[in-house]
Amino acid sequence: MAKTNSTIIKELDKNSEKIYFIHYSCQNLSDDNEGYSPRITSIAVMHMTSDQMYSFSMHLIAEELKISREEILDNYDKIEETMLKRFFEFAETRDNDSIWIHWNMTNINFGFETLEHRYRVLTGDTPFHISEKFRYNISKLIENRYGSKYAKNPKMLNLMELNGGRQRDFLKGVEEVSAYKAKEFVKLHNSTMCKVKFFKSVFNKLVTNVLRTETNQWRYKTNELYQNPVVQVLSIIGVFGTIISLILSIVQHS
Repeated sequence: MAKTNSTIIKELDKNSEKIYFIHYSCQNLSDDNEGYSPRITSIAVMHMTSDQMYSFSMHLIAEELKISREEILDNYDKIEETMLKRFFEFAETRDNDSIWIHWNMTNINFGFETLEHRYRVLTGDTPFHISEKFRYNISKLIENRYGSKYAKNPKMLNLMELNGGRQRDFLKGVEEVSAYKAKEFVKLHNSTMCKVKFFKSVFNKLVTNVLRTETNQWRYKTNELYQNPVVQVLSIIGVFGTIISLILSIVQHS
């Protein structure tokens, strides 16, 4: 019997020490790349219980390899290969039952398979495989609870807007492409880390059932209405009015 969405979320929460949130940025998801597949520019992984962030990024690897910003273009393959090797070595050293929570990393266009493909292209070898049974798509978990219209498109950004507002380092897809072309790798990686932190916040709100979505807006708008000082004063006046009416009624019938 298939597990319900609520059961899956509860089980994930019970195993929170095994959870890693993951996201990556890449060159371009269209055909506007020098190769058939887009280069990976950064990968961010965050451990659930310790908040430890693990960074794999073009600019960090270039710095380690003593490659200047001006020379990055001529050394893309070497930098990306080293970055992906570091990531897969890291993944392989985690516990065998580690849990990887992601946002729609589900196919060769954007997903774990993309990372594996780029590794094979650059190294000619086969990387460590993160088993599908330990991958959980947080976007799907949200959809299963709140419906497919839980946020307007683009869903990640609009869900963020509903839950505290757009974070400073967040870049939309088109903005990431522009940052890549401008060699703004720090900005790219900051955006990737920002999204991973957001995933953790969303997961915690899923667990406690306080995630704000387009499909449960009425609940929060009603609460905000009651928090309004004017409404609170009117409510108090209404209560006193009711009490006075009851007293007058008692007096009249006594």
